[in-house]
Amino acid sequence: MGALLQELQSRWQVMFASLAAGDDLPPGARLRGEGMMEAAVLSGEASANEVDAAMAATYLHAFGRSIEDDFRADWRDFYPFPQIPAMSRRAPVFPSTPD
Repeated sequence: MGALLQELQSRWQVMFASLAAGDDLPPGARLRGEGMMEAAVLSGEASANEVDAAMAATYLHAFGRSIEDDFRADWRDFYPFPQIPAMSRRAPVFPSTPD
């Protein structure tokens, strides 16, 4: 594994651990990670499939379930490479009025 993929692995771990804990993820962290994913492919360090497989393994470790479990098997149709499916949990919303 090259230096770029090692750094990506580290960043994914931080991102997914934060989200799994229920914390927010600043958009800049996700966007920088996506840029690094694209750079890994453009530089020839890894293929898009190899990058996705590494990210999926990190996601599984952080959440205890796969990306496919959370976003369906066709998740890449909705999040084209190099997008990272990194969403915070939806905030609980309660009506503020009785109607």
